[in-house]
Amino acid sequence: MNHRSLYRRARTPLSLMATATVAAALFAASVGPASAGKGTSAPHRKPTVVLVHGAFADSTSWNGVVKKLKRDGYPVVAAANPLRGLSSDAAYLKDLLASIDGPVVLAGHSYGGSVISNAANGADNVKALVYIAAFLPDKGESAVELSGKYPGSTLGEALRPVPITMPDGSKGTDLYIEQGKFHHQFAADVPENTTDLMAVAQRPVTSAALEEGASEPAWKTIPSWVLVATKDLNIPPQAQTFMAERAKAHTVEVRASHAVSVSRPNDVADIIEKAARTVR
Repeated sequence: MNHRSLYRRARTPLSLMATATVAAALFAASVGPASAGKGTSAPHRKPTVVLVHGAFADSTSWNGVVKKLKRDGYPVVAAANPLRGLSSDAAYLKDLLASIDGPVVLAGHSYGGSVISNAANGADNVKALVYIAAFLPDKGESAVELSGKYPGSTLGEALRPVPITMPDGSKGTDLYIEQGKFHHQFAADVPENTTDLMAVAQRPVTSAALEEGASEPAWKTIPSWVLVATKDLNIPPQAQTFMAERAKAHTVEVRASHAVSVSRPNDVADIIEKAARTVR
């Protein structure tokens, strides 16, 4: 037998042994850390941030906020608030919250504050509430009542009512902000080329939704944060401060219009992240 044929015969078992050794090493490397990790805690998972827009807006009003939250590693859902009625809007949001695995930081803007206050009551995964230039109603209070509690709101003068037929056949009224008044009333610190688009795309709210009294509010049992927009012409800043103090919320003031999530998205994201960092 020559040396070449002997080498070929010897090489086959040696190659198999080498392959088996490498495979075993790779398997040990992949299994070893998991086995060693037993009994240790998993990396902290950031809570999901759910954003709820208010009247005369849509989910795109959160775009700048979403960008920063996503960059900082937060899962985000921007809910499509129906704006049809407080009870039904809250029920819709509660179903969405139930579909989310893990803890939630729930943020609402404007009328969205009323919605999150209702929806989070009894939603066990909601660990923090954040109100952005928003309503924090107590039981029985409406958005209309709270916006008129202190002077400063000029919203009523800017509204355009549109009679509608509701899905159940009853008559109702949709409320829009007049397009020509939208910039000054809603978003005076946002460039007009942006507010021109916002005015056209605005989502109307029913008058019934703004007039409906709230149920037992979640801010009585869930830690809350409030951003007060000091140049707000929809919800007077004094009313925002009153509601924040009543709820014993962590409060910051920002010199901004009602559309603070558009004009000051980093400030809005910052207060949401402050709330999120308390969630364990």
